[in-house]
Amino acid sequence: MEYTKKQILRNMLLVVIGSLISSTGFVMFFEPAGINCGGISGVAMLIKYVAKHPLITIGSVSAIINIPLFLLGFKKIGKYFFFGSMLGMAASALGFDLLGKVVPIPEVEPLIAVIFGAAIIGVGLGIVFLAGASTGGVDILARLLKFKFRNCPIGKLILVFDMGTAIATGIVYQDFNNTLYSALALFLSSVVLDYVIYSLDYAKVAFIITDKYAEVSKAISKDVDRGITLLNGRGYYKQEDKLILLCAVKKKQLAELKEVIYRVDPTAFVILQDAQQVLGVGFKRYDRFEL
Repeated sequence: MEYTKKQILRNMLLVVIGSLISSTGFVMFFEPAGINCGGISGVAMLIKYVAKHPLITIGSVSAIINIPLFLLGFKKIGKYFFFGSMLGMAASALGFDLLGKVVPIPEVEPLIAVIFGAAIIGVGLGIVFLAGASTGGVDILARLLKFKFRNCPIGKLILVFDMGTAIATGIVYQDFNNTLYSALALFLSSVVLDYVIYSLDYAKVAFIITDKYAEVSKAISKDVDRGITLLNGRGYYKQEDKLILLCAVKKKQLAELKEVIYRVDPTAFVILQDAQQVLGVGFKRYDRFEL
């Protein structure tokens, strides 16, 4: 997919913002409680904990481990994803190492740390993915696996990798509670991540049964600016042939659609259904690199 300069600048800004949001959740809630967020940063957290050396930081270790993964991502996915993810990785690494020095670290119960940390990290990563990039590490592998497992949400793909890190956390910290809290945190962050990515793309599909199908179709086309497909149907009770209107609209247009329908025909019968994705004119275009 080709991006304009304005879109690239907007997306790069989103990558930086999302990466810093994610880093904030990790620094404020996860690391102080010994809760692992998984991925390369999770591995770096364990290395830092074991090494206990001032020069070994989460940001620096993450950057070193990410190098071969970035080369793989560049070969398989392309320049845009490569440079966007490089930016995300750099912003995350700086966030890991610098935010702890400027952001106040609250003292909270582990379960509270899990909930708020997972929510913040999930939102941050969701923003980064929506911008067509990642923060490196397991995110790159998950994006590559999306080519093979197209119907699997990306949050669940990341979760598969991260559960191994959660188990390692309990071993390193010598406390099984750390594994349980980390597993819960990983699950919640994946749920939030998928919600941020996929909930923004929902639309509504309306099936409209009306005797005034021509007038309703014209009103929808003119006032809502949406296309209509006519489907052949047959009523059971009267055994009469009818034309059923099929119309896909964005969520923000739903109230307008209903107002138009019932202004033309107050007796219309309308069925509304959720549509997670609608591809085509007036909606988004298909992109093989999409999540």
